[in-house]
Amino acid sequence: MVGRRILAALVALVLFAATGSAQAAKKHFLWKVEGPGASVAYLLGSLHVLTPEFYPLSSEINKAFAGSKTLVEEVDFDEMNDPAQMMNALGRAMLTDGRTLEQLVAPSTFAEVSKRAEKAGLPMMALQRMKPWLVAITLMGPTLQAAGFKAELGVDKHFFDRAKEAGLKRQSLETLVYQIDRFDQLSPKLQEDLLISGMKDLDTQVGNVKEMAQQWAAGDVKALEKSLLVSFDESRELYDRLLVERNRNWVPQVDACLQQNAGCFIVVGAAHLVGPDGLPALLAKKGYQVTQQ
Repeated sequence: MVGRRILAALVALVLFAATGSAQAAKKHFLWKVEGPGASVAYLLGSLHVLTPEFYPLSSEINKAFAGSKTLVEEVDFDEMNDPAQMMNALGRAMLTDGRTLEQLVAPSTFAEVSKRAEKAGLPMMALQRMKPWLVAITLMGPTLQAAGFKAELGVDKHFFDRAKEAGLKRQSLETLVYQIDRFDQLSPKLQEDLLISGMKDLDTQVGNVKEMAQQWAAGDVKALEKSLLVSFDESRELYDRLLVERNRNWVPQVDACLQQNAGCFIVVGAAHLVGPDGLPALLAKKGYQVTQQ
């Protein structure tokens, strides 16, 4: 069984919620990466869902963005806003072979899904067509929304909109299809384990995310690293697929930004910036000077 709080850690790959306390933080989840020829790139841990109180962002973060020439994010929001692209990507998360969720999971798991769906006002007809990993994430939506967390206020969306308005060059590290495949290719057992653990922790998810957000706001890398990575202790497959593999794929792209002196401002989920396999650590091993701001 996937360990307790694992779904909160998965959410941390793509979202956080935070309060205005970040404004007083001495450190930020922001790293300056310095390369040859005075080239500079910035790494910002992303809060993909948050509340209005978090804005405006810190002057340190805004200053780093203002001095950059290229925005680099995990995926292209224009791709996500394209109906054809979204249909293609989401098709991988749906059951298209005639099977239903009820046929894929244990009776006790399905009964709990039905109970949770009714409580959240989610139609079981739609959930029946989803693969277990997507059901696990979908069930979290109403809980987060009820707590006021909005995707349109996410840090990555915030900088995408600013970059687009300013005509800034934009790049993405991977496609939406690739991101979905990271979950879709998980073993059936691990997908159901995610669903079971997620439902068990559903009532505490908001509190867990808030706790991690406070650590983010304080720039407390060690505390956030512990909160995030301990959840992967019981599943090396998840850790490798969702963090290690992607971080290593991104290093050459960050390296290219620095070698070309492209002035990159790189926004990725904060879980990708902690631990020995995080981007700051990997870039430091390549000889770059990496400093938390």
